[in-house]
Amino acid sequence: MPRSTSAVRIGIVAGEMSGDLLGARLISALRKRLAAVEFEGIGGPEMVALGCNSLFPMERLSVLGLTEVLGRYRELRAIRARLRRHFLDNPPDLFIGIDSPGFNLGLELVLRRAGIRTLHYVSPQVWAWRSYRVHKIRKAVDRMLTLFPFEEQFYRTHGVPVDFVGHPLADEIPEHVDMRMVRARLNLPQDKTIVALLPGSRVSELRTHADVFVKTALWLQGRHPEMHFLTPFVNRSTRQIFEDAIKSNSAWDLPLTRLHGHSRDALAAADVVLVASGTATLEALLLKRLMVVTYRVSWLSYVLIKLFSHVRRYSMPNNLAGRALVPELLQRDAVPEKLGSEIENQLAHPDRRHETLHAFEQIHEQLRQGASEKAADAVMQELGRTARLT
Repeated sequence: MPRSTSAVRIGIVAGEMSGDLLGARLISALRKRLAAVEFEGIGGPEMVALGCNSLFPMERLSVLGLTEVLGRYRELRAIRARLRRHFLDNPPDLFIGIDSPGFNLGLELVLRRAGIRTLHYVSPQVWAWRSYRVHKIRKAVDRMLTLFPFEEQFYRTHGVPVDFVGHPLADEIPEHVDMRMVRARLNLPQDKTIVALLPGSRVSELRTHADVFVKTALWLQGRHPEMHFLTPFVNRSTRQIFEDAIKSNSAWDLPLTRLHGHSRDALAAADVVLVASGTATLEALLLKRLMVVTYRVSWLSYVLIKLFSHVRRYSMPNNLAGRALVPELLQRDAVPEKLGSEIENQLAHPDRRHETLHAFEQIHEQLRQGASEKAADAVMQELGRTARLT
């Protein structure tokens, strides 16, 4: 169906589930401001449900780690080339890249050189490693929208137009969530110490983390029979990998509740969380739950990260706090005895718990900015610099 000549046309690309949620919230906010607007590019189910025309399946962009990207390089390059040609032949009024910098920044660079205004939503971690990428970002984007305040200062220092818009999760998650009510809703025991296990949402993350998470739960159960474990899964594939780890470790008797989805409920129901570094650490912070953060990648990815890294802390709670607020155990340190001991430490020190949760409350307040509305305002300002809205 041909589009109305009066409609504003926005190109938009999200490469994974978190980007799909951000994109959907942004699309919803923009539809309040624009009577006629069309979105096309790449999106997931949330964006598509709001009318975004996804030209390729979003899951083809969802890859993890440097070596993992290399294995899909030709396919990703072909998708980007076809998308680039599509937008050059049919220029949108504005292009928005949501996260996925390895894919989006190269696309944005070409489109901006062709005269299409570009906006990037969610900063790549240039403040953490490979900071030289800021030079490419300066050439590729007309405006950067950041979720975290320290990122805004980084871009201002490097001469990139930027707005700190806050994080949508901080707007969405209430200041206090009643643990007992969540446990009752999930039919979980009220009198047990509950440890939530969140090994990641991608198949590649489960393949890396499932075994050590199961072994850590077994180690804890042996020392604390009163503990109960809780694990959410995003799909059958990730659950099957975890079930295989249970089988290979003969963990049939592990007191474990499995959830399909409901990862936020799993966090809210827990006394403490063992979590793979990523967005779930921020959710745990906003829910005011103690956590131990871990992560493993391929040895080559880890060597390259260490080589180009500029930070000593990797989890988002610690970066937001500017100090070692939560324990991080990565690579060789990600073993059951160390992970289990840190879980015990989180539960054993009430004073430390109070200090940590107070810091979480302060960070939550700082991030609660009305992010989707502020991001939509920034998009409208960029559209105002085009011929469409002047």
